Amino acid sequence: MQWEVVIGLEVHAQLLTRSKIFSGASTRFGAEPNTQACPVDLGLPGTLPVLNRQAVEHAIRFGLAIGAQVAPVSIFARKNYFYPDLPKGYQISQYEQPVVLGGTLDIAVPAEKAGDPPRIRTINLTRAHLEEDAGKSLHEDFAGMSGIDLNRAGTPLLEIVSEPELRSAAEAVAYARALHGLVTWLGICDGNMQEGSFRVDANVSVRPLGQKEFGTRAEIKNLNSFRFLERAIQFEVRRQIELIEDGGRVVQETRLYDPDADETRSMRTKEDADDYRYFPEPDLPPLVIDPAQIEAVRNDMPELPSTKRARYQDELGLPQADALTLTSSLASAQFFEAALAALPDAAAQAKTLANWMMGELAAQLNRDGLDIADSKVSAPQLAGLVIRIADGTLSGKLAREVFHTLWAEGPVQGGPEVVDALIDRQGLRQISGDDVLGPIIDQVLANNAKSVDEYRAGKEKAFNALVGQVMKLSKGKANPQQVNELLKKKLG
Repeated sequence: MQWEVVIGLEVHAQLLTRSKIFSGASTRFGAEPNTQACPVDLGLPGTLPVLNRQAVEHAIRFGLAIGAQVAPVSIFARKNYFYPDLPKGYQISQYEQPVVLGGTLDIAVPAEKAGDPPRIRTINLTRAHLEEDAGKSLHEDFAGMSGIDLNRAGTPLLEIVSEPELRSAAEAVAYARALHGLVTWLGICDGNMQEGSFRVDANVSVRPLGQKEFGTRAEIKNLNSFRFLERAIQFEVRRQIELIEDGGRVVQETRLYDPDADETRSMRTKEDADDYRYFPEPDLPPLVIDPAQIEAVRNDMPELPSTKRARYQDELGLPQADALTLTSSLASAQFFEAALAALPDAAAQAKTLANWMMGELAAQLNRDGLDIADSKVSAPQLAGLVIRIADGTLSGKLAREVFHTLWAEGPVQGGPEVVDALIDRQGLRQISGDDVLGPIIDQVLANNAKSVDEYRAGKEKAFNALVGQVMKLSKGKANPQQVNELLKKKLG
């Protein structure tokens, strides 16, 4: 039987504010346990929550960025559950009337076949709502008991819920990465997954291919890396399919991912909305957002990724997939534009620059586990490579050699002149011109009579062998295009 995977993601983005969402307590990460908990977090008698205006503005900013409806009136609710991470016994959240409704997000899903362009998808979002975070339980170093750290309780979250439209672990990761890039681009979340600022819950189910009804879902909680998200979904899909095919049935539950064992395990039975007994928060009035406030936020927003993508496509002629990849994060777009500024003909050389960023640079960053902001080759230096490829000074092979030397020696100050100095220092300028290449080709033809005869007999592979010999004799410095042209001319 063929199976279809159905995935919906709930992302918890901790909002960058000066204080907690319903109190004036600080939100510094790494403080000693329970030193940042306050009477409002604890729900002590006589305390009242007061909504953080900055958190609301961040929610508006996100809603505008995804083309969603920012609700003129939204309601806070009490989500009742009894765990010690919120000692008051409920979480202040939003349920029936969230602050953001709808919206879409474009994602670039990596191609399964190497060399193919990414696959573009538009994912619909259901909602985004404001809520307070909970504290956390600590299970180590307490002699068989658990400790409770309430520092995080009350920190402002924007929970972002997608429609169940994702169909693979790769799509889920692409969506989570795109969302991560957007919230950091907007400056509403620092995106630090190790510190819990950006956490993902994955709702995973399977169904026979062609069936309209969804299967029973399991929710995998608190995934704090893209790699764990992908592996957790892959395991859960296998588990559910094997369970059904063996005659069992999937139980609706909450599961945790164990990265050491690379498996998910049951945490608790999954609650439905009725189990939380939502009701309107009596201590908070409805959140009313007037059009003037929305326009004020809109006017303060940076250029959005979607706007940049359209500009890259219209002005630079870049394919949609390239534009989407280059705007996957603010740092990536800033690097690209800094390199563009150093090019003499940005429109003509933008595609080559994009290829280098998405190819050699991305691969090296991945190998070293670095973000593009920490690249050892600066944007102007990468532009210097592109310039020298365009004017024939470097072949693609020599350019890669220069790039890896720059990376090994970097980071260094300077721009394109650093590239030129390295080319001269290592004698890497490409050989071109009939007067220089002609004698080299004559020598290769004289030394490879068999390949010459085979080519003239119709064996095209023999031509490639001759090209290889020319490149070898020139130590890789011959201009490949001119080698092909001259070689064909001399072979008649």
